[in-house]
Amino acid sequence: GVDRAHELHWRKPVYVRPEAKPVADDLDVAMVQWFATRSIPAKVLRRNKISLQVVYMPQVEDRVKAICFPFYRGEDFVNAKYRDREKNFRMEAGAERILYGLNDIEPERCVIVEGEIDKLSMEVAGITSCVSVPDGAPAINAKNYDSKFTFLDSAADKLETVKEWIIAVDNDPPGTRLEEELVRRFGQGRCKRVRWPEGCKDANDVLTKHGAAALKTCVEKAEEFPIEGVIYLSQLKKEMQLLY
Repeated sequence: GVDRAHELHWRKPVYVRPEAKPVADDLDVAMVQWFATRSIPAKVLRRNKISLQVVYMPQVEDRVKAICFPFYRGEDFVNAKYRDREKNFRMEAGAERILYGLNDIEPERCVIVEGEIDKLSMEVAGITSCVSVPDGAPAINAKNYDSKFTFLDSAADKLETVKEWIIAVDNDPPGTRLEEELVRRFGQGRCKRVRWPEGCKDANDVLTKHGAAALKTCVEKAEEFPIEGVIYLSQLKKEMQLLY
């Protein structure tokens, strides 16, 4: 019995393969208008195969209209995230969690964000090599925090090809913990971090408040992670000015 249990534990999970939702040539007008309020144009929605679907939403125990963000690995439709007007979310039951935008990874540099809308925002700023974690940042005190990152393990081969990771997650405690975990996994030497302007929590905040050029500048100005024991001139700037 023990051997059998051990064997089952190591078996790869079997995931449900959902059917891809049809994407109409004409995007839903209300959906396009909603994205426009987030400064995301229709051409970005089309490239990312975003559509409006009627789905069952457990939080309201009813079928509702919801925006569908499809998750692809190559040509394969692997999962989808649905978001309704009330900001309820759900993914396909029993389907595999993978990075959103997996097909867009380019080996020179890839940005990683904390939400689908942040990935779309990066595209508006001209940055398509960008992925999002599928479920946002786990809660800081989540049990088995380490186990929340199977979506990285399943894409390890592709992620290892990336020379430089730009970590552009939310400016809040769960985002900080997520950043630490990503640096630990990717290796500090190939990671940089984005610092958002005052009053902005994420990429879409910067896009809507300051525009696409400002968001691109945030990525271009990403900082290297400080190495322990090394002091940088920029850190001493204030003290040096005071001396003079």
